[in-house]
Amino acid sequence: MKAIRECQTRRRLLLICSLAILVIKLRAGVEAQSTSAGQSDTPTSGVASLSAAGDGNSTFSADYFADSDSADSDSADSDSAGSDSADSFTKGPDDWVHRWLRTVDKTRSEQPHYASPLITTHVLLVQQFRLDSWYQSAHPSGAETDEYGAGRGLEVIPNSRMEVQVGIPPYYFHQSPNTPDGFGDLSVFLKFRVASAPEAKGGYFLGFFLGGSFPSGTPPNGTGHTIWTPMIAAAKRWRWFDWQTNFAGVLPQSGTATIGRQIIFNNTFQFNAAKVFWPEVESNTTFFVEGPHSDNAQTFLTPGLVIGPFRVGERLHFTFGGGLQTAVSGFYLYNHRWIWTARFPF
Repeated sequence: MKAIRECQTRRRLLLICSLAILVIKLRAGVEAQSTSAGQSDTPTSGVASLSAAGDGNSTFSADYFADSDSADSDSADSDSAGSDSADSFTKGPDDWVHRWLRTVDKTRSEQPHYASPLITTHVLLVQQFRLDSWYQSAHPSGAETDEYGAGRGLEVIPNSRMEVQVGIPPYYFHQSPNTPDGFGDLSVFLKFRVASAPEAKGGYFLGFFLGGSFPSGTPPNGTGHTIWTPMIAAAKRWRWFDWQTNFAGVLPQSGTATIGRQIIFNNTFQFNAAKVFWPEVESNTTFFVEGPHSDNAQTFLTPGLVIGPFRVGERLHFTFGGGLQTAVSGFYLYNHRWIWTARFPF
């Protein structure tokens, strides 16, 4: 057991060092690209703007998360925020791919811009591939578990009001000889945008979300039951600060006696520095309404840092981050959850 823990510690330290080297190289590459490309890659406004042609085409800049207090001035500055390569992509032939990508860019321009939190559901319509990993210890046994994938996966904007997520079943690695490793359940998540506005027009978002997980894994890694999670989500941005909040119910379709029902209340308080650094603090609370933990509640604080986005392709960007979730309530089912995340917006 000691050897396993030492191996896991070395692996985590290696991951931290690798990420640190990666951000330094990406930052240097972005600065070099900005210098050589001239005004086409120079950040002017963080909001993905409609093109000057007036045909609904839009450009997608490398700093599309950044603040844009000046975006209400229409402007040629905003129109030049993307690169020539992005223009060529979104102003291409009128086939379904280019029409869809123009819809994605227009949808982004109608929302505020901030990074996705580590735990709290991202209160935006986004298009990206995301992969997370968690390392945590159970309470009261102290058994450690690694979770790879964390139910994240492909997130796509099919139209201006919706997002569809298909989560890859997570893989659980239990550092306990009596608990089998294996894949968890398949999940799907739908987002509907009720109302939103970019920073220059209020910087807010309101939406109704619905998640579902389906019994594709074998217990204890899978629940063995279908679970629905309806959610109300809202967010507001003020210059360099944003607040994102979710209120959700976890409702098993069957197996309530063993799984129980829960109410989830998450809040994220996030800052933006130097356009690519997003330090945050999250409050994550679960109220157990039914089941074996009925009438209990657990609360975690999650400080973290998200870094990006960095341009790595014509439309492809890269963002990564990490944090530590720590229990602050007397009752909790796990503790000291280390979180690592990588996202590829496109």
